[in-house]
Amino acid sequence: MKTPEIKEEIEIPDGVEVEIGNRIKVKGKGGILEKKLAHPRIAIEKNDNKIEVRCDLPRKKEGALVGTFVAHIKNMVKGVTRGFEYKMKTVYSHFPIKTSVKGNEVIIENFLGERHPRKARIVGNVKVEIEKDELIVKGINIEEVGQTVANIERAVKVKKRDIRIFQDGIYLVK
Repeated sequence: MKTPEIKEEIEIPDGVEVEIGNRIKVKGKGGILEKKLAHPRIAIEKNDNKIEVRCDLPRKKEGALVGTFVAHIKNMVKGVTRGFEYKMKTVYSHFPIKTSVKGNEVIIENFLGERHPRKARIVGNVKVEIEKDELIVKGINIEEVGQTVANIERAVKVKKRDIRIFQDGIYLVK
């Protein structure tokens, strides 16, 4: 038996403006985020200080998509109000790793004693701060922040060595 309707609501906190059209635009003290969330059978509406995501007679995929849209909108609201922050730690036992930021890249030097530096791309409007052996990755878009952290982790992947012995790298800790 089909569910007659799936409806979820999201509270809009004070200081946040939401515009709904072809794209959803969220403005807050942290900045502006914009994303296209569209499906022919899913309606997104704004009533007073609530956003309502609704689908009548949903199939399984459409019901799942309602939850996905709600999660995206909540992340956008959280991003413009508080932002997202990931902490990474540089760990080494063999060769001291030196990290720096140049433009839109994180430069990792002396990783496993290699002569050429490894580079990780910083995606979008993300800030990377380096304090001793910690990297702090901050931004308002969770997808850009997460992709930047993944790029850094991928750049320091140990290849052609036993990873039980060479556990050097930059790891996500918080």
